[in-house]
Amino acid sequence: MQSLKIVPRLIPEVRAGSKTHTIRWCERVITPGPMLYINTEDVTDRVEVLVTGVSRMPLSAVADYLGKAEEWPDAVLLAGMREHYPDINMVSGVEVIHHLPPSAGGDDRKK
Repeated sequence: MQSLKIVPRLIPEVRAGSKTHTIRWCERVITPGPMLYINTEDVTDRVEVLVTGVSRMPLSAVADYLGKAEEWPDAVLLAGMREHYPDINMVSGVEVIHHLPPSAGGDDRKK
């Protein structure tokens, strides 16, 4: 099964269904279907979701695309992304991976 690592602070949001997308740069190819998020600090802590689509775009388009332009002005979005990807810039091509919450068919337990 395809998987992506995720920082521990975001696992509760995925489990609760309030986080239904992730933005990735230069990582493995993800396709629609089942996917595991794996906690970067505890590999036994996993959340299964169902990926519904992947959209590719420059980072500069992400905030508008996700309806978060006011919440994520360029400087805020870039700073947040650089926590994970220090070399990213606003023209970098990223993938926005959309998924259903675990309650819609995934598994949200420790394995």
